[in-house]
Amino acid sequence: MSVELPFAPVDAVIRRNAGSLRVSADAAEELARRIQLRGAALAADAAERATADDRKTLMIADFGTDGSATRNSLTLPVAPVDRIARLDIDDQYRVSMDARVALADLLESYADDVAEGAAVLARHAGRRTVTADDVETYFALVE
Repeated sequence: MSVELPFAPVDAVIRRNAGSLRVSADAAEELARRIQLRGAALAADAAERATADDRKTLMIADFGTDGSATRNSLTLPVAPVDRIARLDIDDQYRVSMDARVALADLLESYADDVAEGAAVLARHAGRRTVTADDVETYFALVE
């Protein structure tokens, strides 16, 4: 599976949660992959809600959020999030711009939680670098 999300913004999300810790490239790549999986699943659920309402356009409400985020307030770029949203849904669906921003906001919040947990794990291990193993261990602990 190719990862649609660029690693640089994901790296920035990890760094803002890691404090003085360094971030390995593989940590950003692993988190980007996990964000993509989460985004595709959220979009698939949203598509089911849209279908139940006899719509072909995914809206903010389909993602269960109020849509208070703005495009400029996010670290994750909206265009790749749009591509992520379309990974597991039919081509018949459209994703409104507000819904794309809402999904990006949900995914960024998700990434913040994971990054914070991965940083705690790196510190606990006595390392100064957040690695992909920290991201993977976080998911092993919470799932």
